[in-house]
Amino acid sequence: MTSANATVAVASKNPLLILAPGLALTVSIALIAYGLRLIPGVDKLSPMILAILIGAVIHNSVGKIAVTEEGVNFSLRRILRLSIILIGLQITAQQAAEVGFGGLAIIATGLLATLGATMAMGRLLGIPRGLALLIGVGTSICGASAILAAKAATGGKDDDAAYAVAGVTLFGTIAMFLYPSLQGALHLSDASYGLWAGASVHEVAQAVFASAQGGHEALYVGTIAKLTRVAMMAPVIIVLGELSVRFGFAGEGVRGKPPFPWFLIGFLAMAGLNSVFAIPAFVSSPVRAATTFLLSMAMAAMGLHTNLRHVFSAGVRPLALGLFASAFISLLVLALIKLTT
Repeated sequence: MTSANATVAVASKNPLLILAPGLALTVSIALIAYGLRLIPGVDKLSPMILAILIGAVIHNSVGKIAVTEEGVNFSLRRILRLSIILIGLQITAQQAAEVGFGGLAIIATGLLATLGATMAMGRLLGIPRGLALLIGVGTSICGASAILAAKAATGGKDDDAAYAVAGVTLFGTIAMFLYPSLQGALHLSDASYGLWAGASVHEVAQAVFASAQGGHEALYVGTIAKLTRVAMMAPVIIVLGELSVRFGFAGEGVRGKPPFPWFLIGFLAMAGLNSVFAIPAFVSSPVRAATTFLLSMAMAAMGLHTNLRHVFSAGVRPLALGLFASAFISLLVLALIKLTT
């Protein structure tokens, strides 16, 4: 038996040996992303976006590393699904109730209207439906996490997801710094400002940062509003997954309807568990940190599958769509707040 055959034989008895190189790579990239955030200024970027950038640089400079392929795929699929499930532990039904009926109506209207408007504008701009969907989902719900979940549920393409993550992160970061400067000019109370930020800024961390600049009440309202949007991820993406083939959201290689996204049922189950039982901080805090790290591993894996030539070949139209979606949700939510308060 040759040494290569012997290695395969040993690995077949212990699958961890096949997964180990790829898992080690995605873990290493995630750790590097966290390390880069120690640099002043870079700390404003999510470790997830840094991880996808590092992964993309490696893939496009070195190419595919055969020995890591199984572990990288495991990170992109299994680790991703586990992290989405764990996000459910950050949400409770009681938090959604604190927003009130009016707040819930504003959040839901902003989410659904932005998703629909983004798909319509994407069609006018000639952007593939799958990419337009990912941009709309990331903008209207919760950034990278929603994009990854929607990609998994609809069988979307890695390159589309990478472009959507980059665009949504860019405009979410701009909003994070722009919103605080507008509170006074728009004559928003702390609570109204927090609702605006929580209901329209993309990533959780970005929404929390923007909300915090408006004071304690704004931070409290903004955080609850944002987590309420995150809770809406499961039903929205489950429906999109069911409609993916009929409306052309699925990836080109998908034949038939993609598998049902059971991990989103796990997400809802964790949210339900967190609503019934008070999970102590010494448990929830490490779980929250672990969730972000696992998502960073999944983003690293996506970067390792991303062909930057394909991403850049998409041109500026998807970026213009991302700008449109960000402006749409911001202005719509602001208008609804002004009309109802």
